[in-house]
Amino acid sequence: MTPPATTVRDRLVGPPRAARAVAIVPLGVALMGGIGIATLGAVGAALAAIVGVSLGLLGGGGSILAVPIFVYALGFEPKPSIAMGLVVVGATSLFGALRHWRMGNIDPRIALTFGVIAMAGSYGGARLAALLAGTTQLLLFAAVMLIASVFMLRDQSRQPTPAVGSGGPRERPAPLGLVAAQGAAVGLLTGLVGVGGGFLIVPALVLLARVPMKRAVGTSLLIIAMNSAAGFLGYFGQVAIDWKAMLGFTAVAVTGTVAGSRLVGLVSQRQLRRGFGLFLVGMALFILYENRQVFGQ
Repeated sequence: MTPPATTVRDRLVGPPRAARAVAIVPLGVALMGGIGIATLGAVGAALAAIVGVSLGLLGGGGSILAVPIFVYALGFEPKPSIAMGLVVVGATSLFGALRHWRMGNIDPRIALTFGVIAMAGSYGGARLAALLAGTTQLLLFAAVMLIASVFMLRDQSRQPTPAVGSGGPRERPAPLGLVAAQGAAVGLLTGLVGVGGGFLIVPALVLLARVPMKRAVGTSLLIIAMNSAAGFLGYFGQVAIDWKAMLGFTAVAVTGTVAGSRLVGLVSQRQLRRGFGLFLVGMALFILYENRQVFGQ
């Protein structure tokens, strides 16, 4: 078969827009990676990439990783680390949410109902956080993580959610009042502990709103972006921000989100839920260990 003739326009203009966009992606990834290494160093850039992968794969965890990295690896104080972590997680979550939207893994009704109310709670919680010491916020953060992980792992063994297309019973629509109450509670606690809230949002969507796990992951990314923006506004003006380090960290984390989002479709709902629960346990124990001196006072 004779291949189609190449037109003068093809030779002068090049491949179609979609093909050119795909070709640009590796250049963008390399550029963002270079920015991160230049501002954070190789180790900091590698840790930032892990933050992005955790967000893309689990729908949460970026804040859990970003805050300790800013504090223990990059040497920032807890409160500025909390504020910068919210920006990192908000930007990477928004980027990941766009990818999940194309895969059909976002429930707009749940995202708007949960997210708008959570934003109000997050802003208020962030303003109240000025009354707490940074160590207190981290300890509260670790305690909530452990509670969320227990519910995730227990529900995994008792009430597994049927995979889409498996022929299992259809999930009932989430009551708007229940989702609104969850959003207000999560938002308030998110502002107090200064994280995006993915480790709370995903269990809430799965266990109470009965959203399938993979759809909950995508929906949570959009909610995290909204929640993080409101939380950062609550901290803005209260703490000093290192914009160079924050933007460099964000640039690398965005590239990791791409890889994590790609892997979501390769993992079963059961495995994803169990992995998320175990992830929460590990991060909570790490934070408690790093702040163990408080218990000896």
